[in-house]
Amino acid sequence: MGYFVYILRSQKDGKLYIGQTANLEDRIKRHNEGRVMSTKTRRPLELMHCEEFGDRSSAIKRESHFKSLKNPQYLLDSVMALSSNG
Repeated sequence: MGYFVYILRSQKDGKLYIGQTANLEDRIKRHNEGRVMSTKTRRPLELMHCEEFGDRSSAIKRESHFKSLKNPQYLLDSVMALSSNG
């Protein structure tokens, strides 16, 4: 079973949300249905990036790293560059 770290962007205010889950499809659905308190008022949300990990501990470490980057544009630029490089 894989674990995912994901970045969502609010189409309403442009802000980012970073999270981790074992079921990415269900989690994004819950976000967009308004069933996640922290993003309920920021819908709709679009998936900007995701990474899969073999264990939850690794996913949590990556999520923490992303959250430590205080500049949202730098975060997006960095992960998009990684995605396009393979």
